[in-house]
Amino acid sequence: MWTAACLFSPLIVAAFAVPASAAVHVWEKQELTFQSARSFANAYADVTVWVDLTGPNFNKRVYGFWDGEQTFRVRVLPTEPGTWTWRSGSNPPDQGLAGKSGTFTAVAWSEEDKEKNPLRRGFLRPTANHHALEQADGTPFFVIGDTWYAVGTNRFKWYDDDQERPMGPTAGFKDYVRYRKAQGYNWVNVIAAFPNWMTDGAPWNVVMNDPDRTTIRSAWLEFGTGSAKNMDNEGGRPFFFPGKVPGYENMFPDMDKLNPKYFQFIDRKIDYLNDQGFVPFIEVSRRDASLIWKKYYQWPDSYSRFIQYVWTRYQANNTVLSPIHLDIISQSVSPDDFNQAIQVVMDKYGPPPFGTLLSANANPSTLENWGDDSWVTLHQTGNMREHNNYWYLTEIFNQPHPKPALNGEPYYSGYVDARGLNGGRGYQFGAPGGTEKDDQFVRSSMYGNFLSGGLSGHVYGAEGIWGADIEPVAPIKMWDAFQWNSAAQMRHLRTFALSIGKRYQELVPIADLVSPNKNPELRAYEGWAYCARTPDRNIFLAYFEKGCPRSQIRGAKLNGSYRAEWFDPRKGTWLDAGTGTVRSSVIGVIMLPDFPESIDWGLRLTYTGPAPPPQGGRRGN
Repeated sequence: MWTAACLFSPLIVAAFAVPASAAVHVWEKQELTFQSARSFANAYADVTVWVDLTGPNFNKRVYGFWDGEQTFRVRVLPTEPGTWTWRSGSNPPDQGLAGKSGTFTAVAWSEEDKEKNPLRRGFLRPTANHHALEQADGTPFFVIGDTWYAVGTNRFKWYDDDQERPMGPTAGFKDYVRYRKAQGYNWVNVIAAFPNWMTDGAPWNVVMNDPDRTTIRSAWLEFGTGSAKNMDNEGGRPFFFPGKVPGYENMFPDMDKLNPKYFQFIDRKIDYLNDQGFVPFIEVSRRDASLIWKKYYQWPDSYSRFIQYVWTRYQANNTVLSPIHLDIISQSVSPDDFNQAIQVVMDKYGPPPFGTLLSANANPSTLENWGDDSWVTLHQTGNMREHNNYWYLTEIFNQPHPKPALNGEPYYSGYVDARGLNGGRGYQFGAPGGTEKDDQFVRSSMYGNFLSGGLSGHVYGAEGIWGADIEPVAPIKMWDAFQWNSAAQMRHLRTFALSIGKRYQELVPIADLVSPNKNPELRAYEGWAYCARTPDRNIFLAYFEKGCPRSQIRGAKLNGSYRAEWFDPRKGTWLDAGTGTVRSSVIGVIMLPDFPESIDWGLRLTYTGPAPPPQGGRRGN
């Protein structure tokens, strides 16, 4: 038996059977459900199902996934209005899975519908110059993101009702979505599975007593226990136990026996995020599971199977997908090992069929980890947090094959990382969360990364949120960190960038346009300046951390007049720089006025025309 099911909501709703002639909207997920005629011993590992999908400017094989017992699903969506047809197949052949067919008609969303949910404008893609992001209809998409790695687990509590609950212990997933949506956010970071983590009385960091000291897990701390955090949900754990690692059968699961119910409870959260205009960045796993995965299971095939499973499950949601969360190259297989598994997916199945961008949390960047001409279609930097590392985005920008980029794991507001407090001191270069100093450091990361080449936007993170800290003895609770002012100031970065309209996508990062622009402190967030300009030199955007001296801008049009405005990144407002007008010299140098106050400031210079001759006949500043 088979069902062609369509998902309606604004973007997605529960599946139900529809007539073949029913109209659906473009960029709206459709779910095709099949029941196999026979049972399989391990359908996750042994069965491949697909449909050959044909529509306007589209003709591809779209793969599906096993969803428990004898149920298989293929999730598709129309990318253009018109008639779409599909025909199913499977390996091994099965009369319940193969040879089915159907047709549906797609219609466009109205402009009013698109205003209600911007994701109806389509999936994300690079701009024509490959330096920024836009949606399928050409609308700019500027990421204002947050770090919710554990969103698929019970730490982000799901309530079936839509009752609004205050920020506090009773707050649920929907409350956090509403809270961030009101602040202008449109993206969240997610790790799909933490298969080797549980609060089990063993330490959060466990290594085998073998010659290689192989990592079993290097988890986040469950406060008050010294053990690892629980990362299950209503469906249980992502893989079944017992595992195959001698002595650790109940700590590390069987990576070839997947539990679909766990992912079913993630589905509703991904759908809800899309419904509310959020793009989830979904990474399949964290690197600390990889050493055991490679040592005791067939690598790369077992890992590539899981990549493909997660990607096919969410290929028809508006997402960005990742094969690995590689926050540090330690207690992990190498980037080359991961690349081997990724290449198996690409060779066997191809990239995601509907153009979903591929990225990864990286250290220090996806460019350094996998090179310029890799599977990556959205570059990221991260984990090396201080201002000396914003340059990695400039390196990405200047590659011969440019791709859009952003910092996906920058300085976390209030960053401590309590795992280092027993044997070390935790993170030493930040400030307590919720303080003005911490807000300032977060702003350095926001504006410094953007003007260094991160034209795709920026992702926020905070102590208490990145680890989803809900334990009664946690020093910072997740619901308290959500309310820090630094997060509310993220929306002003979009105001700053889009103050020049779509031309922000043309900006070229050149920090040395500001002189001076650096003090000698590398692991800090003060005393450095950043600048980017349009190629025609008509527009300059700059940012000055606290502690910068009065500066000059060079590389301007010669003998030009520029409208000059300071940007207050605390309030998102503009004020005149000096008289509101500056002029460039005969060699294109502009002397800037004094800062309004001795704190951090943004700057916008806009060319207005040739400067009038100065009094006394001298030209220039």
